[in-house]
Amino acid sequence: MELIIANKEKRKDFLDFYKKQYNHDLKRDTLSGMLKKILYGRSVLNASVDTEPVMVVENNQVIMVSILAHAQRMPEYLQITFFESEKYNMDAFKLILDRALEKAGEKKASKLTGSLNMHVNYGLGFLARGFDKRQSFGSPYNPEFYNYYFENSGFETIKMVSYKKNMVDSPPLIREEVREKLNKIYRVREADFKNFKKEIEVYTKINNEAFSNHLFYYTRKTEEDYELFKELKYLLREENLIFVEKLGVPVGFMLWYPDYNELINKGETPGIKTVVKNKLFSDRIKTFKIVEMGVIPGERNKGAILALFDYCYKSTKGRYESMESSWILSENIKSKSFGMKWADEEFKHYKAYVKDLI
Repeated sequence: MELIIANKEKRKDFLDFYKKQYNHDLKRDTLSGMLKKILYGRSVLNASVDTEPVMVVENNQVIMVSILAHAQRMPEYLQITFFESEKYNMDAFKLILDRALEKAGEKKASKLTGSLNMHVNYGLGFLARGFDKRQSFGSPYNPEFYNYYFENSGFETIKMVSYKKNMVDSPPLIREEVREKLNKIYRVREADFKNFKKEIEVYTKINNEAFSNHLFYYTRKTEEDYELFKELKYLLREENLIFVEKLGVPVGFMLWYPDYNELINKGETPGIKTVVKNKLFSDRIKTFKIVEMGVIPGERNKGAILALFDYCYKSTKGRYESMESSWILSENIKSKSFGMKWADEEFKHYKAYVKDLI
């Protein structure tokens, strides 16, 4: 058993192994396109994130992979990203962990992370509960033993939770008199895809203000979010990215979309086929996801979030049977309280990991 750096000749082996892990009835491969760009140096991220793809090989077979990543704008962390393992093998994981510790020393990083994929916008968390449930678009799915690697290696566990709501015959979120008051203060509008890059600039600006103190968040550049949205744009409608404005100034946003994984078959990745199926059979999708929302600090607890939820509710009412939220940090009491108030139940649980080195 040995650790190999996936250089130019080995990148395909890395990518093939990664894809192989998603040939599963409940899993769907939604990130290998971005991973390929990163591996081949074609992503905007490559300019600001130092990456070292590593593989553990035994008997000439790849059994575990990860990209060790160090982001210039989050220098205190050395990240164990895009981690995949065929079966539980602590000895193999120790090879990756030892190299991560070495690289952390080289980069003068004081912490290691597990499950963070270079930035929270690309993924955070390993699945920790809900292994019998199908993976939804944009959420992680992994065997339970992925958590054992980090929990048995001295990492601190960060717990996260998602929520589920039955949308059939669901009553309105707010009363009409509350809506009237909100409408006097806030205006919610859909994104204008004719000015797509400009709208992504708005999205990035709000993100950077809203999440400046969020765990693992570091300042984004518009070109990074543009790359992330560019291919997703072919699946999205303008209604899926909404902004809330006050006196004509954007102060918050919500990203929601149908669960496109309901259109993607086992072993497939999102592509032209998915786009066509989404145009022809979008009514077959039964669940929508609230993926991300943020409000600038000065407008929190003043109704902007309610205005976004109300607009989303009106857009989705009668079209979907259920709603699934993205993860929320378990320690985020305000977001959890709102999730419990609007949703019916906790759904899937996730875990992220961090290890102090000093």
